Amino acid sequence: MKLLRASDHKRMPWKNGGGETVEIAVSPEGAGLAEFDWRVSMATVATDGPFSVFPGIDRTLSILDGEGMTLFIEGHRPVRLVQESDPLSFPADAPTSATLIDGKITDLNVMTQRGRFTHSVQRVSVDGNSEVELKGGTSLVLCHRGDVEIDGAALAAGDCLLVSNEVATRRSISGKAQLFCIAVEAI
Repeated sequence: MKLLRASDHKRMPWKNGGGETVEIAVSPEGAGLAEFDWRVSMATVATDGPFSVFPGIDRTLSILDGEGMTLFIEGHRPVRLVQESDPLSFPADAPTSATLIDGKITDLNVMTQRGRFTHSVQRVSVDGNSEVELKGGTSLVLCHRGDVEIDGAALAAGDCLLVSNEVATRRSISGKAQLFCIAVEAI
């Protein structure tokens, strides 16, 4: 288990130069935008426009803050993505643009190398004591809102717990928070 504090997340420009992203975790550690196996980041989107294109990458997007946006993904109908929406998966190499619904938003972006890794993203609400199931491979638990403790590790908003497991495990969890549970597995 490795605790990734919000204050330590890496800030960097978008691939297309249109904004800034906050990198939460990347594998291999220190990999750039052209060499990662998987990447988890947050970005503030303040204007309408195109997404960066990542050849051979699968992506899942979730809205963290703001009113949301409408995505125009080549070959698909427009998709309205808001905070209450399920995480949306789509190919990061499909030309994509977005129109903001009402002002800037912050999104959660999970990307994996197609054909080498798969990923899933699930929003989880915690209120009290329970358990969270972490799949085999690499799991990341991002505390979006509130405070939570997972097996003794205290997470505040923006913190992330990175867990590498050979097999699925259940972890004790307590607190009041909204989390995003991310699973990354090698194919």
